[in-house]
Amino acid sequence: MTSRTGGQLLVDSLLANGITFGTCVPGESFLAILDAIYAVNGGSGDPAFRLITARHEAAAANMAEAAGKLEGRPSVCFVTRGPGAMHAAIAVHTAYQDGTPMLLVVGQIARDLRGREAFQEMDYAAVFGTTTKRVIEIDHAARVGEQVARAVYVATSGWPGPVVLVVPEDMLTELTDSEPVVAPAQSHPLAAPAAVDDLLHRLATAERPLVVTGGPRWSSGTSRNLQTFAEANSLPLAAGFRWQDTVDNRSDSYVGYLGLGCSPELRARAQEADLIVGFGGRLDDPTTDGYAMVDGRAPGQAVVLVGEEPADAVTTMIPDAVLTASADAVAAQLAGCTLPRSPARQAWTERLRSEHLRFSEPPESAGTVNVAEIVRHVRATVPDNAIVTTGAGNYTVWVQRFFQFRERGTQLAPRNGAMGYGYPAALSAAAIRPGTPVIAFAGDGCLLMSGSEIATAVRERLRVVLIVINNGMFATIRMHQERAYPGRPIATDLTNPDFTAYGSSFGAATFLVESTDQFAEAFQAALAHDGPTLIEVRTDPRQITPDRRLATPTKEQQ
Repeated sequence: MTSRTGGQLLVDSLLANGITFGTCVPGESFLAILDAIYAVNGGSGDPAFRLITARHEAAAANMAEAAGKLEGRPSVCFVTRGPGAMHAAIAVHTAYQDGTPMLLVVGQIARDLRGREAFQEMDYAAVFGTTTKRVIEIDHAARVGEQVARAVYVATSGWPGPVVLVVPEDMLTELTDSEPVVAPAQSHPLAAPAAVDDLLHRLATAERPLVVTGGPRWSSGTSRNLQTFAEANSLPLAAGFRWQDTVDNRSDSYVGYLGLGCSPELRARAQEADLIVGFGGRLDDPTTDGYAMVDGRAPGQAVVLVGEEPADAVTTMIPDAVLTASADAVAAQLAGCTLPRSPARQAWTERLRSEHLRFSEPPESAGTVNVAEIVRHVRATVPDNAIVTTGAGNYTVWVQRFFQFRERGTQLAPRNGAMGYGYPAALSAAAIRPGTPVIAFAGDGCLLMSGSEIATAVRERLRVVLIVINNGMFATIRMHQERAYPGRPIATDLTNPDFTAYGSSFGAATFLVESTDQFAEAFQAALAHDGPTLIEVRTDPRQITPDRRLATPTKEQQ
């Protein structure tokens, strides 16, 4: 039995549960945790617990969320009470919608001050109640080990997600003889043989099937086994929104992605399919075009969902059949199966693949910069395991459409559409996988929601290539504005810094690209640089998407 503070027990409990990476913006409400991390690291060059200090809680929490996506297990973000917790709330929502295991530890007021509207006091169960799997306030140091184990188990079970641990500052200095507790191992359900047989029968009799891939806990083995089955049986695989790394995009069975900016032809084919199999993930709003794909089903079209969280099966729709099992287990069971040959199914898959390849070809660009060609150059230059991150905005359409993902765990993007995500996510990836190329794409609007984290990249010596697509506007909103209120733009033009000077001021190496032919040299130099880099790509603001140009001049052009 070892007497220790609640803060020390919390850090020891995280380590006992395999959590060795965390982020924070330091706050007085959890000083005891910071001191405990100092103690376990002992000033060594190889810390037992790596803690990265960000410049804003939103970025710190996004980093922890991205680490959970990348590793498939929780990382932790520490924030102080009140404003600190609220800044982190965006990443909590991202983790909840995206199915990412994550722990947010929030410092809390002292226990004897509750209910008096103390400085920065909040009711976190009420604040986070609809965007977390659980909110746990730890009232006694003796229960820290138990509650950390509970949080880890809940965060990683079923459809994974965030858990908020609320820790009163006086509890963190309270002494206890309690020990860390290790969360029990997760058991992932296998598919019932009858359910697999039913799925195989449906696939065998369908002439126009479409398998939609994606979901948390999707491993390289899941991708490999499902792809083997699909290729052997002429089945088309379409990635759900921002799950493009679940299938090697080079596969003859890969027919593109569903979601914002997807191929109109693929969207139409999804409506024509006689069988849709949601394999591992929710058929969510962006994937289904606002649920039109499932709500407006044609007569005879069947939908089957494969996933291990039973409640998820009826969250977005009522399917015709549910196969309750882990995607990994079902893919392994299917890998060696053979369906009867079907010329109709083969022709269908070949047609979808052909349409995808045409859609993936860069269109002509009227300006001096063709972002599609830039994205294609990045893809041709980096290895298959390179990690690509984005936030939200129209610039992401170019990445989703023209970057060819080849390995699982190479796409980090917020499926809830949160701006400011991509660069902090890239920092996390560079910290966790040093030696792996990490490329962050960001729009000018997206970057300045987390641009101060260039300071974090420089301090931590993180090798991230940041590509800023600068068109001087909130382009997604401008696009919707032009559609709904043509010729009446307002509130979407941006005043930007000189991004190369901005990045240089933090100590990053920077490059300016004003024509497509300048990019290759800048990108080569950025990849070779031992530290963070920024490439500013100045684009034609009228090129609002790869296929659409604005008719109305921007403010700068008037």
